[in-house]
Amino acid sequence: MTEPILATRGITKAFGALTASDDISIDLRPGEIHAVIGPNGAGKSTLIAQICGGLAPDAGQVIFGGQDVTGLATPARARMGLARTFQISALAMEDTVLQNVLLGALGASGRVWRFLRPALKDRALRERAEAALARVGLADHARTRTAELSHGQRRQLEVAVALTLRPRAFVMDEPMAGLGAEGSKQLTGVLDGLRAEAPILLVEHDMDAVFALADRISVLVYGRVIETGSVETIRNSPAVREAYLGDPA
Repeated sequence: MTEPILATRGITKAFGALTASDDISIDLRPGEIHAVIGPNGAGKSTLIAQICGGLAPDAGQVIFGGQDVTGLATPARARMGLARTFQISALAMEDTVLQNVLLGALGASGRVWRFLRPALKDRALRERAEAALARVGLADHARTRTAELSHGQRRQLEVAVALTLRPRAFVMDEPMAGLGAEGSKQLTGVLDGLRAEAPILLVEHDMDAVFALADRISVLVYGRVIETGSVETIRNSPAVREAYLGDPA
């Protein structure tokens, strides 16, 4: 079996009497999209925070690229190539599309600039940013103010910013949130093309997108993974249908 690029081993997190993560062990393998689904309150956001370094687990490990990164902060994990996109946009709305991606490229380069203007003249950084925009289909919007983009285009821009990290893996937190059918279809196409470049751990409520994209699905209910398997396995699981998909077994 191919060695996973990202894995949790027995991740456990409690808030008082509430166990938000209950001995969770999942992994992400090269070239795949592994979706994590579950009802509201299942513990998905808590799990993602522990994987990305925003929250320390009470027990268990996070392994990335064969290294134990449980004790590393979010920026250190990002520098190793763990790229995250957020459920709520963190873009600079008054900056242009290119400027937003350049900020990501600056962070990936490890250099500190007092002002953005010098970065605009840095050929290598600019080429990296422009390549990321082309990759997600936003090359023609480089000079557009980010606030003028559609909601779906902002999601694409977030992916472009993550791409500047030259990621080894993506963690995406509900990228389809707020998108209509056309926006979801367009972003699904973008994500589908990224899996060969870097695998994606995808937390998502849009089941059409999940079933179209996922190689494997893990179902999280009350902080515990109740099943992991292929799309077909999850579709046909009585336990999953009863707990999450709304179809009594």
